Amino acid sequence: MTEQEEMTFEALPPSQGRGFAHTWWGRAWQKALEDTVLDATLLRRGRKHARAGAVGAVAVRPGRLTARVLGADRTPYRTDVLVQQLDDADWERLLDTIADRAGHIAALLDRDMPPELDEDAAAAGVSLLPGIGDLQPECGCGEWDHCEHTAALSYLVARLLDADPFVLLLMRGRGESRLLADLQERSASRGSAADADSAERPGVRAEEAYARAASLPPLPPPPGPVSEPGTPPVLTGGADPAPGLDVAALEYLVADTAVRARRLLADALAPDHARAPLPRELTVSQDAVRMAASASAVGPPGPGGGPYADGGGVAARIAVRLARGSGRDRGGMERAVRAWRDGGAAGLAVLEEDWTPDPAALARATDQLAAAWEPGTRPDLRATGTRWTAVGKGAQLRYGPDGRWWPYRKEGTTWTPAGPSAPDPASALATVLEDA
Repeated sequence: MTEQEEMTFEALPPSQGRGFAHTWWGRAWQKALEDTVLDATLLRRGRKHARAGAVGAVAVRPGRLTARVLGADRTPYRTDVLVQQLDDADWERLLDTIADRAGHIAALLDRDMPPELDEDAAAAGVSLLPGIGDLQPECGCGEWDHCEHTAALSYLVARLLDADPFVLLLMRGRGESRLLADLQERSASRGSAADADSAERPGVRAEEAYARAASLPPLPPPPGPVSEPGTPPVLTGGADPAPGLDVAALEYLVADTAVRARRLLADALAPDHARAPLPRELTVSQDAVRMAASASAVGPPGPGGGPYADGGGVAARIAVRLARGSGRDRGGMERAVRAWRDGGAAGLAVLEEDWTPDPAALARATDQLAAAWEPGTRPDLRATGTRWTAVGKGAQLRYGPDGRWWPYRKEGTTWTPAGPSAPDPASALATVLEDA
């Protein structure tokens, strides 16, 4: 094992505060843990241990994290978290992706990981960040699944990732020295190939190139708009489907694809399409919620109108599979669907993700709260992070990264999305209080 194939970090001192990670990739690591470990009590204990300084020195190797973690009774346990490594084919694609853009290499050397790198890697078929099930526990406490000690180690690693994204790449299989050497080799071979190619091909004068272009036939006209999505085929027939194949779910996927294709075509034909920013590609988890929200509309609505409203019908089966595949339980998927209908990916992020605003964003939120109500009419609001709860009203405001206010209603013991966002807090809160 070379020097750069193992990194050791001294134990971090106890810390305070809500969040463990501040970079997007550190938060993505934390979300992978929380999506895998659905036991909220276990996660809470893990966070407490991590904040209390119970995690000793951390060793990071390809596919493995190791540390000694003190239990509640101060007993030390050897704790490991196994991380799914990328295979050789994945690394080849990832290295090509990084080498294709000099900015990616520069960012990594600056201990930064731009979101575009993750997006480009995903487009090449490589999941750079771990997903559900990619973190496997091994702990001396005897638990067969994740325990408070593996959770504490994973939370602490989010801080290490904040400081150095090469920690993530090492966990996924390659250390900094090897990765940079591979990139240098790629760059050198590409430069040689480009030089050889240029030497073999004579140049073309500009006027000749333009003359050739002018002689080409015109492009065909663009396709026209489509009024309705295509009718999906009926896949059920005389023969029984193969074992494990849900024909109804497959028919739904085909229909969903037709709807999305029509929407993409309509967007492409819009007059301002060339100036419109490219939409961010949905994650697997986000797309599962989008499909569940769409699937819930195919069955007859029932109480609550959630994705399980039609009982044992097709929509319910699809929603159950989507919930299970995205690491959510029934209630979690129902809330996610409500959030999606209220605001798409932005609404879902407000429901499921914590964020820490910078001082300027927090100041804007505070100013908006101060100006939203006439003197003496503002409800009693208790602030917790980016959430303001109306005391005794069962209503809450959440301030999103988009600068908008999102209303929430307390149903039982759970805060649930209560409607679309508003630009000012008074309007958003009014939608909840009017229904109370």
